[in-house]
Amino acid sequence: MKLLLISIFLFFTSCVNPFAPKLDFENFGSSAILSDQKDIEGVLHNFKQAYLFKDTTIYGKLFTPEFIFIFRDYDKNTEVFWSRDEELRTTNGLFQNAQHFELIWNQTISSHEDSLLMQLVKSFNLTVTFNPNDIVRVNGYANFTFSRESILEKWKISRWRDESNF
Repeated sequence: MKLLLISIFLFFTSCVNPFAPKLDFENFGSSAILSDQKDIEGVLHNFKQAYLFKDTTIYGKLFTPEFIFIFRDYDKNTEVFWSRDEELRTTNGLFQNAQHFELIWNQTISSHEDSLLMQLVKSFNLTVTFNPNDIVRVNGYANFTFSRESILEKWKISRWRDESNF
């Protein structure tokens, strides 16, 4: 009997590494790491998680194939448009060159919705830490158009106009 108890104890404790830290899920903001994107809040949650994990796989699933990103180039005083592929390449470079991101979605400024299309303007704060001496803070508004093929499908971002200070 004693041998059986010792064997059971050794079996259960042999899989524990006392030198490996436990995962800290408190900083994920939600008990679910990813959303199913069945609602707009789920898309925004996954957007935040993609930045937190610096994960382009998560990030790529946020956008439709026809996605367009728009921003203002203040140096040239023009609007710049780019496709989903360019957005993913650019963000991948950002993810690889930064140490940490903190994205905070703030208040909704405006929204217009039907069952397949939604316009949403949301304020945000993004802190990008490249290293302890190089921290960039971006504040502004994300002007999104979300779409889906049917009410049973996931929401995705089809258009994003960056209205930030960057």
